[in-house]
Amino acid sequence: MGTHVVPDAGLNLTCLAARTVPGRVRTLVELRLVSWGLDVLCDDVTLIASELVTNAIRHTPGREIRVRFSREAGGVLLAVWDSSDVLPMRKRGPETVAGDVSPDASALETGGDDGTGGRGLPIVEMLSSECGVTVTDPKGKWVWSRVTA
Repeated sequence: MGTHVVPDAGLNLTCLAARTVPGRVRTLVELRLVSWGLDVLCDDVTLIASELVTNAIRHTPGREIRVRFSREAGGVLLAVWDSSDVLPMRKRGPETVAGDVSPDASALETGGDDGTGGRGLPIVEMLSSECGVTVTDPKGKWVWSRVTA
């Protein structure tokens, strides 16, 4: 993992999409937030980081992903790039609660969806002041989240 960290600056990471990356990114984001005196944002921003990085890994396993994290006036901006042209899509709305979900036997089949997919985007939307996707040329996208203190 190529990590570029400058004291009091943001993060600029480039790494292969591997299962260990979300934990590493969460740790680096938390350390940066604490150094900036923005400890109050740690829970929300580390959860957002985990969701965005996990989605990038899921869509581009073994390929390069990038993470940028910067401080802004009044908050922070986190962006994750992957080479997939597949745009994030909400599968469930934030209004879905556990009692609304019915069992799906096909989820137990090999390669089946266990029913937990699609929850990341609503979580990111709820915790972010603003979020979105910026398509890059010739391929890929940045999925980003802005969180204010």
